[in-house]
Amino acid sequence: MKIRESVFAGKFYPDNKVDIDMLLDEIHKKEMKNIKIDLSKKDIIGGVVPHAGYIYSGYEAVHFFDIVGKSKRYDTIVIINPNHTGYGSELEADSNDKWKTPFGEVDVDIEFRDKLNINISDLGERYEHSGEVMVPYLQKYLDYDFKIVPICMGIQNFRNSSYLANELYKVKKELGREILIIASSDFTHFMTPKKGREMDQYVIDAIFEMDSLKIEREVRNRDISVCGFGLIMTLIEYSKLIGDEIKIELLKRGHSGEVIESDEVVDYVSMLFYM
Repeated sequence: MKIRESVFAGKFYPDNKVDIDMLLDEIHKKEMKNIKIDLSKKDIIGGVVPHAGYIYSGYEAVHFFDIVGKSKRYDTIVIINPNHTGYGSELEADSNDKWKTPFGEVDVDIEFRDKLNINISDLGERYEHSGEVMVPYLQKYLDYDFKIVPICMGIQNFRNSSYLANELYKVKKELGREILIIASSDFTHFMTPKKGREMDQYVIDAIFEMDSLKIEREVRNRDISVCGFGLIMTLIEYSKLIGDEIKIELLKRGHSGEVIESDEVVDYVSMLFYM
């Protein structure tokens, strides 16, 4: 039995359940009136969620998780995250059997993972925060048992994104799983709030157009530091396989300078994909 212990408890989020609950309850209380909770009645496919420290990007993230927590039950949550460390391969599913956080253990959906025709290893996620930080949110907001499939994308391009989307769709259909896709991504890094918002908008516009190739073009040509653009492309390509009437809602956007004032901020955006 391989268990991935939490690496970033006490860093990106508190190191105990009580303090995580208190922090997220405090954030939720501030955001509650603006959360579009009626979207929980929709057929939710997944979303884009930021992965910074909870004190920074929790204000955007809770919008997504509160809606999902009041939605239908999901068998498996596929968490796709970027690779900030350089460990691992260009595309891999985590090889652990369980992930542990201060809330307890979550099972990996081993059957689903093993049917994906991608590399399986623990290297990509071993020291990576952007997948781990999603798990305590899920444990808090989902009041039922679920499994996860963490996937780390080391090389982000349309080829890998499209390939992964097709693999996820194929296995979902084969196993009959009810799955939710989380694309873990922050947006523009270390620009002024005004400039960052301008750069983000190029990517956000392409997301609403569901144009993955345009996203990749904008990111590369304009040097936009959206760290999980490949995961967002995966969510878009997967959604196209699910249905023709996909809708996207921008739940909340903000930046780290709203927490600690600065002229160099990281931008956070949460979005919901549904039918």
